[in-house]
Amino acid sequence: MRIYGVALLAFCFLTGKLVGNLLGASIGINGDVGGVGFGMILLIFANGYLRKKGLLKPLTEKGILFWSAMYIPVVVAMSATQNVKAAISEGPIAIIVGVIVTISAFLLVPVISKIGRKKQND
Repeated sequence: MRIYGVALLAFCFLTGKLVGNLLGASIGINGDVGGVGFGMILLIFANGYLRKKGLLKPLTEKGILFWSAMYIPVVVAMSATQNVKAAISEGPIAIIVGVIVTISAFLLVPVISKIGRKKQND
């Protein structure tokens, strides 16, 4: 069985992890800071760029879409390895940031849902 799109996913994932580790080292944290997220953003941009240039074959494009969908469980698995107990014991900042991000996400849902909609003529 051929697996299409894995090379692009692997490149984006490893590049994101490298950026996350460099960011962590630059702020004094011994770990990855957002590497999986950076990888996912890179995958989105790379996929869009290659599609725009017409460099993706249909099977490769379907493979990338499949592996993009599989990326979310990877994010969940990687976030499960974080040391939540240590983060909370260091102070309330982890809880405060989590609450702020969650509220921000809820507030942005209406804004994001309007993106891409065609204006209706009344």
